[in-house]
Amino acid sequence: MLDVRKLRLLRELARRGTIAAVAEALAYTPSAVSQQLTALERETGVPLLERTGRRVTLTPAAQGLVEHTEAILALLATAETALENAARALSGVLRIGAFPTAIPAVVTPAIVALSTEHPSLNLTVIELDPASVPDALRTEAVDIALVQEYDHVPVQPHPGLHTEPLLEETVYLAARHPQPLASLRDTPWIAGTPGTLCHTLTIRACEAAGFTPQIRHHADDFATVLALVAANQGAAFVPDLAVTTPPPNVTLTPLPIHRRTHLAYRQGTTNHPAITAARTALKTAAGRGRLGDGLV
Repeated sequence: MLDVRKLRLLRELARRGTIAAVAEALAYTPSAVSQQLTALERETGVPLLERTGRRVTLTPAAQGLVEHTEAILALLATAETALENAARALSGVLRIGAFPTAIPAVVTPAIVALSTEHPSLNLTVIELDPASVPDALRTEAVDIALVQEYDHVPVQPHPGLHTEPLLEETVYLAARHPQPLASLRDTPWIAGTPGTLCHTLTIRACEAAGFTPQIRHHADDFATVLALVAANQGAAFVPDLAVTTPPPNVTLTPLPIHRRTHLAYRQGTTNHPAITAARTALKTAAGRGRLGDGLV
């Protein structure tokens, strides 16, 4: 019989490309990952990996097995959900991943409500960049998390994960004085770290306005971004959740650009009682918070 833990390693190898990356993500040693995959090859009786020097690639048989693995893991999660639904009270650990601006307005009131209604549920909040959420869910570092996308920066679906809309916000142009976006072609810009959605949004939104932004500063904390704008260090894009208390000398101009936040969790856990309770609490908190366009 195939070992689910070994199948999970094969799936992660298909996603990450190297044994070293799999080991780092799942807290294994590279030799342990290699040994487990070799054992899986023996169990299946067919070659799964082709080794070229230090690199490995998946054979067609391995690729097919990875596709089945997603379905197997979803079925196991469904079975665990059925067992949890048979219990009388919620208990155990629920790990919630969220990006910084959502924690005060959405996640904190949600965990207060969850703690009150389900005192036996052990809640953990983990601050995550949205780009790292799919890996955190797949490796079970978190159980439910908030992911986001912007106009100009759509996010592709991730295998093995289910998402549903949570909220939608207006994106503002933050500058010292009110002015149209197209007039800022010669202005310095403040953007997120390269590789983040905020950084990509800055480039694509400015390009859509007819120019390439001159990015001078990189900051992922929106309070820092607004402080830099207030210090006349450039312009920036900020979403509604980040502008609850903007500096007095910063002008916020609403743009026809939106940030959409979704709840994400592993397939097969939709009806898990803890996930269901978290979904309800997070949606309630999102509906009550200060949100540009409100709950989706």
